[in-house]
Amino acid sequence: MPDTLKKKALKKRGAPFTDFRAHKVYYFMIIPMIIYFVLFSYLPLAGLYNAFTDYDFSKGLLSPFVGLKNFEFLFHGGMDSIIWKLTRNTILYNVAFIVLSNLCQITMAVLLKEVAMKKFVRVSQTLMFMPYFVSMVIIGSIVYNLFNYNYGVFNNIFTSLGFEKFDFYRTTWVWPIIIVVIEIWKGLGYGTVIYLASIMGIDESIYEAAYVDGASKLQRIRHITIPLLKPTIIVLLLFSIGGILRGQFDLFWNIIGNNGLLLTTTDIIDTYVYRALTVNFSINLGTAAGLYQSLFGLALVLTVNAVIRKFDNENSLF
Repeated sequence: MPDTLKKKALKKRGAPFTDFRAHKVYYFMIIPMIIYFVLFSYLPLAGLYNAFTDYDFSKGLLSPFVGLKNFEFLFHGGMDSIIWKLTRNTILYNVAFIVLSNLCQITMAVLLKEVAMKKFVRVSQTLMFMPYFVSMVIIGSIVYNLFNYNYGVFNNIFTSLGFEKFDFYRTTWVWPIIIVVIEIWKGLGYGTVIYLASIMGIDESIYEAAYVDGASKLQRIRHITIPLLKPTIIVLLLFSIGGILRGQFDLFWNIIGNNGLLLTTTDIIDTYVYRALTVNFSINLGTAAGLYQSLFGLALVLTVNAVIRKFDNENSLF
């Protein structure tokens, strides 16, 4: 074998180590990330076994194996089953979050793009972004002070106008509206910045050409901005759908808490799992519900990505 071929073979054989030596700083930088995922994402997977056991605190993972009995309990009753109600609430809330939040964020991004006063745009972005950093605990306190029956701001306004007090915390239909509005308000600034960054990346010459051809602002938005935002919208949509069965636990728990009167319209999978683990101490049922949540979410992402790949292969995730 010629010397050049030998050198190439040796170089190819030691390629991984050569790459490590050349980029060892980058390899060391990903070590904390690897440790994080191993400790908090992969090692806890062993606990999924509890979904198939009658959990006993004294035995842990050695608790008696009961097969699918925990899932039978969750799915018992068909359309009236526990898991159906939780899934329905979780999906409906997240669909409202995804659709309405994205519409509001895209609208605000487009409006800010069209505003000529840059100072006004910067101030608006700052004011819209501030709620994103507000803790849900604080938001829960604000909501309670707004809707409390005895001392709430709204009930004080009602009584001052001569109306009777309205018991928000005993009325189920108002809370889906309140929760959706709070979620839109809190995430408006963050989403607007993402869409505005995508809009700013659009070549200005396209707008100039459309302007020369006589296109109005609305026509430029409709035929240039929105179509060129499609890749960003699809990627964010796929990421959102990936977590569609994760119902913003901090939002629901800090606003509703353990109020049994409102659970018919506000109970989601995350809050049920939390109650199962901390209130009812049903580790097995909580784990079964969590496993169902993960598998359903995975199937949903794969399905939506397959649909997108069929109609628009370039914008699918994989």
